[in-house]
Amino acid sequence: MTSQRPIDDLEGRKVDEKLTKTYQRDGYVFPLTAMSPDEATRYRAALEQVEADHPAQPKLLSSLHGQSHLVLPAVDEITRLPGVLNPVRQILGPDLLVWSANLFIKEARSPQYVSWHQDLTYWGLNDLQQVTAWVALSPATVENGCMRFITGSHQAEIVAHRDTFAENNLLTRGQEIAVEVDETRAVDVILKPGEISLHHGRTFHASHANRSQDRRVGLAIRYISPAMRQVSGQRTVASLVSGEDRYGHFDLVPPPAGVLDPADVARLKRAVEQQNAIYFDGAAQLGKRVNKLQ
Repeated sequence: MTSQRPIDDLEGRKVDEKLTKTYQRDGYVFPLTAMSPDEATRYRAALEQVEADHPAQPKLLSSLHGQSHLVLPAVDEITRLPGVLNPVRQILGPDLLVWSANLFIKEARSPQYVSWHQDLTYWGLNDLQQVTAWVALSPATVENGCMRFITGSHQAEIVAHRDTFAENNLLTRGQEIAVEVDETRAVDVILKPGEISLHHGRTFHASHANRSQDRRVGLAIRYISPAMRQVSGQRTVASLVSGEDRYGHFDLVPPPAGVLDPADVARLKRAVEQQNAIYFDGAAQLGKRVNKLQ
């Protein structure tokens, strides 16, 4: 197991080229500074205030983990920050949609983990013009279960996966790669609050449980080119956050009107149902993970 911090600065054309080359070679790049630590702390506080204000709606809060940018202005704002968008633009170009924005929160001393998997396995998209930006709103460390990548694994096709529906697996189907993964090659994605990592949809990645005394709070933003389209499940929604959409493959939605605005919550419910149909397509069981709003 190794730790790696390959890029510390985004200033200047030379470093821009290094970012793209590193991403193309390794299937990931980190750490990139998207915002200050203080800004990250404020965003985390805003999210936790929503949790504190709605303790009697656990199903609603659970659903926020999958499409939180549709109903939380703070999350929508993060998806549009120049510090997040600019490095993604270098890889995908100026036109960007957000296909989903997933909160990955591991509670202190929680047994929850993420098994080795490739993101694009179950997303029902037709191409590879996708980048996930993982935004650290708290420290991401080895102790609290930071992500781990296998360098260069994006260069192969999607490998076989199996569904486990394991209770503590944070993935929808508890899916895991069905071939052996050499964990001695794993790179720990250590991030400070306000830093991000970018990874390819075929990169092998996973994370351990949180053994620390604090929550690990991260936001995974799934950016796609508007040229992408859904080839399984229903037509889904997306948010245009950069450039223009000249294809019309997704139903574009506006930024949220406010925190949990009723019209936005109704849109969230439909979006969750649409994406669950995609995530669980072909699954033998739906398990306990299908998010339904109260």
